[in-house]
Amino acid sequence: MQRFIERHPVWSLVILIAAVFLLWLILAEWPRGLVAFAGRKKVFLNALLNGITLGGLYFLVASGFTLIFGLMRNVNLAHGSLYLFGGYIGYTVATASNSWILSFIVAFIAMAVLGMLLQVLVFRRMEGEELRQTLVTIGISIVLADILLWIWGGDFYQIETPDWLFGAIKLPIITAVKSSGDAVYMKYPLVRLVILAASIVIGVAMWLALNKTKIGMMIRAGVDDRDMLSATGIRIQLVFVLVFAFGAGLAGVAGVVGGTFQSLAPGEDTRFLLASLVVVIVGGMGSIPGAALGALLIGLSEQFGSVYMPTYAVVLTFLIMVLVLAFRPQGLLGSRG
Repeated sequence: MQRFIERHPVWSLVILIAAVFLLWLILAEWPRGLVAFAGRKKVFLNALLNGITLGGLYFLVASGFTLIFGLMRNVNLAHGSLYLFGGYIGYTVATASNSWILSFIVAFIAMAVLGMLLQVLVFRRMEGEELRQTLVTIGISIVLADILLWIWGGDFYQIETPDWLFGAIKLPIITAVKSSGDAVYMKYPLVRLVILAASIVIGVAMWLALNKTKIGMMIRAGVDDRDMLSATGIRIQLVFVLVFAFGAGLAGVAGVVGGTFQSLAPGEDTRFLLASLVVVIVGGMGSIPGAALGALLIGLSEQFGSVYMPTYAVVLTFLIMVLVLAFRPQGLLGSRG
């Protein structure tokens, strides 16, 4: 943080001013002129919290994708299918067992096993051949989409929120003040806040594992020079299989999350694959903090765009990507080279 301030004092000042202004928008009572311009404060706060929690979902999908694509240089365009497949499995398990937690476990294990099969049977045979990987995984995603459509049909499915997470909680944020002088506080679904907290914990744990542990050093060393790492006696292929399995398992977990506070249906695989690509491009390849920042920006842009300019909501997302590619092609937190 100190190095960033020293290198970019102007941008640091801009970020500080923006943070203070956002904090004022959240905590202060809006004047009538601002309400007339931007609408009710409650609408703004709902869009803000929805964008942050949607960013948490995007991060879960994109963090697995950035491990596989950004770190291991494997172009897996079937990652969106892993998301939808994991969501369907989670829905089936939750419906049959009435256990929300169990659906996460089974979806993670099932997609991790499928990821291991993809790594061993597909990616190991075409290492460094990005075009072949792209074409093959596109074919795999098409086949998986048809299999999922055959098994679960074209209906919409939603995983029921468990009773202990059902309902909304009151947040210490004032949305309005009644004529009597009583404050009206913000209420927000508890399940979204819990999922957001879980996303943050997973993100921090992944960053610590990649940067502060021996396995993380082995992964990064294997990407840079796998021959040298193999010469030390480390089974680099086994390490890569485990990393790929973990990234695929995260996609399955994200599918259960998406099925809980959104829905599962054909076409969601393509949507989340595109979202993962945009998040990785914006945040930077191979960067966990970059994936978190990119997911937050994309989630906020989608929600604020749908509220304040619904016609151009999709354009806003890709405008962010274009601006990042124009001024910082390696991504906001990506490294050069």
